[in-house]
Amino acid sequence: MSNTLPPNTGYVAAAYLVFLFILLIYIVIMAIRAARVERELAELLAQSQQRGVESSEGETGSQ
Repeated sequence: MSNTLPPNTGYVAAAYLVFLFILLIYIVIMAIRAARVERELAELLAQSQQRGVESSEGETGSQ
């Protein structure tokens, strides 16, 4: 068994680095999108709770 590396080892390493870089970018983009969706969901929840309070006040005030 030879201890020398094949001549294309540099290309394989570069391909893995490019793949890992693209994967890292993808994960960052998904994290940003998830944070935005979570923030929008929290805003919608707050709005629905506020509308629920307003509608319950309107129902009790008219009786």
